[in-house]
Amino acid sequence: MTMSAVGTLLSGLRTHQATSPALIWYGEGGERIELSGKVLDNWVAKTSNFLVDELDAEPGLRLRLDLPVHWKTLVWVLAAWQTGCTVILGSTNESGPADVTVTAAPESGAAGTVVAVALGALELAFGADLPSGVVDYAAEVRSYADTYLEGSQPDAGQPALAAAGATDARRLSGTVSYGDLGGLFETGGGNAEVLLAAGTDLPLILEGAVAAWASGGAVVLTAAGVEPNERVLASERVTKRLEA
Repeated sequence: MTMSAVGTLLSGLRTHQATSPALIWYGEGGERIELSGKVLDNWVAKTSNFLVDELDAEPGLRLRLDLPVHWKTLVWVLAAWQTGCTVILGSTNESGPADVTVTAAPESGAAGTVVAVALGALELAFGADLPSGVVDYAAEVRSYADTYLEGSQPDAGQPALAAAGATDARRLSGTVSYGDLGGLFETGGGNAEVLLAAGTDLPLILEGAVAAWASGGAVVLTAAGVEPNERVLASERVTKRLEA
């Protein structure tokens, strides 16, 4: 079976960037998390296996991502694409109903299966009483295998991303098919850039992150409102800043 585009990208992360930084997170209060290519791939693999085994994910499943800009959000997008899901960003009133909602606020009353995501790096559970039926991602995901065997792949015309309200000309805007998505994952060529990605525009961050990883580079991701100082930029060897 031919490896999918996201599978090829992840293969490069775990082989060519196994021990070098691939994703560096700066959260509120100065929290810094560094994931090597292998560790990032492990998180995506565990989440992919969680999706398939716990949530019965298969090509076509509609997954609404109700998370802020965060390193775990990028893990979830890559896992959803690796398992053939359609990622919905924004209101389901605009994009249609979701089968699964992944959220940091499980009290939101979302329809369908709800997965609660604790955003703290070391949290082993959500840390609060969850509504009945809500799945605790942090409590479950670590038990899943850190390698993933790809199964059925989505058709080229299946939506990979539905970003409600997006009207600009970026490649990850509006509804994007898996066929259109594939070009973003082409590896090789270019410089191994270290990209600083900040702000709240997740489609723009996703596009920039994929390009950086495809070049063999890394992403320095910051929470909304967090602006690294010059010392941080120098220590992380940032070569490019994501422009809105």
